Amino acid sequence: MTNNWDSMKIDKPWLDHYKPGIPAEIGELPYQNVADMMVSACEKYAQQTSFVNFGKGITYAELNDYSQQFAAYLQQHFNSGDVIAIMMPNVLQYPIAVLGILRAGMIATNINPLYTPRELKHQLNDSEAKGILIIENTAASLQEVLNETDVQQVITTTIGEMVGGLKGFIMDFVIKHIKKMVPAFSLPNAQKFKEVLKEGEKLTYNKVKRNLDDLAFLQYTGGTTGVSKGAILTNRNMVSNVMQVKLWIGSELDDKNQEVAITALPLYHIFALTANMLTFSYYGAKNILITNPRDMTGFVKELGQHKFTVMTGVNTLFNGLLNTPGFSDLDFSQFKFALGGGMAVQKSTAEAWKKVTGVTLAEAYGLTETSPAACINPIPLEDYNGTIGLPIPSTLCQIRDDNNQPLPVGEPGELCIKGPQVSQGYLNRPKETAATFIDGWLKTGDIAIMTEDGYFKIVDRKKDMILVSGFNVYPNEIEDAATLHPNIVEAAAIGVPDERSGEKIKLFVVSNNKDLTVDDVIEHCRKNLTGYKIPKMVEFRDELPKTNVGKILRKDLRQEEIAKIDTD
Repeated sequence: MTNNWDSMKIDKPWLDHYKPGIPAEIGELPYQNVADMMVSACEKYAQQTSFVNFGKGITYAELNDYSQQFAAYLQQHFNSGDVIAIMMPNVLQYPIAVLGILRAGMIATNINPLYTPRELKHQLNDSEAKGILIIENTAASLQEVLNETDVQQVITTTIGEMVGGLKGFIMDFVIKHIKKMVPAFSLPNAQKFKEVLKEGEKLTYNKVKRNLDDLAFLQYTGGTTGVSKGAILTNRNMVSNVMQVKLWIGSELDDKNQEVAITALPLYHIFALTANMLTFSYYGAKNILITNPRDMTGFVKELGQHKFTVMTGVNTLFNGLLNTPGFSDLDFSQFKFALGGGMAVQKSTAEAWKKVTGVTLAEAYGLTETSPAACINPIPLEDYNGTIGLPIPSTLCQIRDDNNQPLPVGEPGELCIKGPQVSQGYLNRPKETAATFIDGWLKTGDIAIMTEDGYFKIVDRKKDMILVSGFNVYPNEIEDAATLHPNIVEAAAIGVPDERSGEKIKLFVVSNNKDLTVDDVIEHCRKNLTGYKIPKMVEFRDELPKTNVGKILRKDLRQEEIAKIDTD
């Protein structure tokens, strides 16, 4: 694929200008599948620690052995090409299970452990999953729907199972009997994870040949616009994305002196799956798994145990850390870069992050459908620039209008992406696939602009745009301006129906000052926004609704407002 920018009137390719010495194309892929790529890393870095959780670490050699044992068990009970589901938070079992499933010649589908029984049933049936590995905390939900699925084998595990020893036992006892975090369940034929590994150790593992175009993951979208859809991600998609990021990051990651990566985003999310588990493992990094990043005090305490070098996250996570006592006292002497994605990185957060850590928060952009990386800012980034960066190698980006025609530089339109990391479509959803994937291009649903120097900037989600008296207003801009106020921690803007202007702007605010008033907020916005963008309504909240990875859910706020109108 050629990075041809002629249609956008860019005289000089961005790669020549911004990343000298980095090829525009990734070239021939060195691995035929994700499993081979990961096993290669396990063998290369055998004696180094791969993942750490609650102080317990496993080496790459142990990851290799455990995943082979899990693969051997799966081969004994399932067929090549079967779909196996994983439903649990960041624990040591996760990377073992993912690699084991792929080594067995099977397909992994990641399930959010916060899913309701209805959502769980949908994904199990839509993906046609034949087996599931599930954390006991959510096993009651599985019990409720298991007989309505094709799942043949259930494997259960606990938070402390791989931590092991007295510590693991105490953890599980407290979680189950004191904190009451494990609702009663009955899954009579389920096997324990460690029992499965023990059985697999006695079995013969048969290496399966999987090719680049074979399916590796069925990665479900969040379902924010309806029922969740399974994005088809092949070995080519995933291996390509790792190689693309490898070229982009270049020598910033060191495989000689082990990197220490903070993995707070859940591995069941595509961002952490590709960036942390696959890419950082490719460099032999030590991944510190954070099981519950919402416990910010505990999170900061864990950070204090490590001289971390890299971190991934979303804006709300970085903002939460900045507002947690003790974070500013951590040792940032080895910290190289932080990569933000999943939602817009706000200027106020980026500036505070740089001031506290000395490291610029670099924004990246991607979707489940792009495996996920598509655009990344140069790393290291000198200063926050408010953009999602530049297309990574072998990736084309265009801004298009509603007629699917390219738009000139600086004009907002829908961001469309083409590259080897782009999914083929959605499982069993030909209509949605045809509407979203056109001639190899992915229509992202994000409104963006391209700057004259080739950077891309997300304006907002197409569906979140607010129409005020005929003017397009983008919530991101309002939220970014609002959070510049020192007493506004988080903000979310939505449009609510208005007889005069069609829609008016309502701003939801989380503040760290109980004396902050509505008038204070509106006056602050007036100083930073033009007239029609100023919120007409302000509501204070203790917290805002968020997804499992911390994205603010504007749709939930809109639904609340609609319900109020219907009630009235």
